Amino acid sequence: MDDVRDLKELQLDALREVANIGGGHAATALSQMTNRRIMISVPKIFVSHLDEVSAQIFEPGVPVAGVLMHMMGDLTGRTLLLVPEPNATVLCDLLLSRAVGTTQQLGVLEQSALKEAGNILGAAYLNALSDFMKMMLLPSVPSLVIDTAGAVVSSAYLNFGRERDYVFCIETQFEFDEAGRILPGYFLLLPDLVSLRAILDAIGLG
Repeated sequence: MDDVRDLKELQLDALREVANIGGGHAATALSQMTNRRIMISVPKIFVSHLDEVSAQIFEPGVPVAGVLMHMMGDLTGRTLLLVPEPNATVLCDLLLSRAVGTTQQLGVLEQSALKEAGNILGAAYLNALSDFMKMMLLPSVPSLVIDTAGAVVSSAYLNFGRERDYVFCIETQFEFDEAGRILPGYFLLLPDLVSLRAILDAIGLG
């Protein structure tokens, strides 16, 4: 297989449109959940080797909250939402209807809120991809890991063996309140080899 990190702009546009649709659905769900306006934008999407991606998006040693889910159905693999820990605490304030700055640590309640946010975002992105590919895609129950970005990504590709080559990375920005406060995060799609080929076929690179 050719190196898929060199996707053409037209192919990236197709994936970006899928991500934009998913982000819109997730924003609606989160806004209803929190009773406040939350927008989700997709400013950037790229493809990387999985063992390189954490260094491309975070400085070494940066602590993050990672929400991991298995992708099941016609395509298989994993999804991972990565949010820097300071942003994760603000996101918890939004989700738990607290004043921003209230959350100081990620306890049981806060971790549950983050898993729910990851579940909403992951399900929305997978539903958009499902519609695009005309296939059934289902997310598993989410799990949460809090560690450095490198360690969280490593935990996501355990047991992938040789089929852990590529990851689709979507820079995801949560925007809220009238001041336009923005919380950046990253959504990673980690397809297995068969699913990677199916996605590449769908965007005209198979």
